[in-house]
Amino acid sequence: MDFLTVAQRIRNLAQAGLAYSEGPFDRDRYQQLLALAAEILATSTGTSLDEVTEILRLERGYPTPKVDVRAVVPRGDQLLFVRETTDGRWALPGGWADSGTSPSKMAAREVLEETGYVVTPLKVLAVFDKATHFPVSELWGVYKLFFLCRIDGGEARPSFETPELGFFGENEIPPLSLNRNTEGQVRRMFEHVRAPHLATDFD
Repeated sequence: MDFLTVAQRIRNLAQAGLAYSEGPFDRDRYQQLLALAAEILATSTGTSLDEVTEILRLERGYPTPKVDVRAVVPRGDQLLFVRETTDGRWALPGGWADSGTSPSKMAAREVLEETGYVVTPLKVLAVFDKATHFPVSELWGVYKLFFLCRIDGGEARPSFETPELGFFGENEIPPLSLNRNTEGQVRRMFEHVRAPHLATDFD
């Protein structure tokens, strides 16, 4: 049994219940469910109960997925990658979307901040549910958006979070930060670049 998935479902039910219930008895039951989810999550992830409880406390309202934006930036037959400080592995430039910023602007901003290149997003290549593409379950649901981007200026400039960057071909994909992008997803992005007529992938 995947206890992390079970805990996610309990957390979603409890959080939705707290968002819509007004009666004190129902709210108390949902608070107990949320506390149970926190205990399961802490045990299954090796995180302290206090830390998990604080994370859950900050999430209010109806539970919805977070959004991760990735930029597919080709140069010839290669794509732009950045090496992540957190795990030393490589990913397509990107990160969490911020409220108040559109997904395409977020993709362009992440590329500029992580690589120094100025890009223009041209097309949504894929919208993936992370849970169906990644081997490890997470506390939050995540949608991943992949944007095809054209380089319009700037110059290579690594950042603190991404101290190294480079362009790699399909046969020289570097060790990937799998929490950010899988090999299958990256290879599919190469296919999209080679065949611009392909429709947007989803799910």
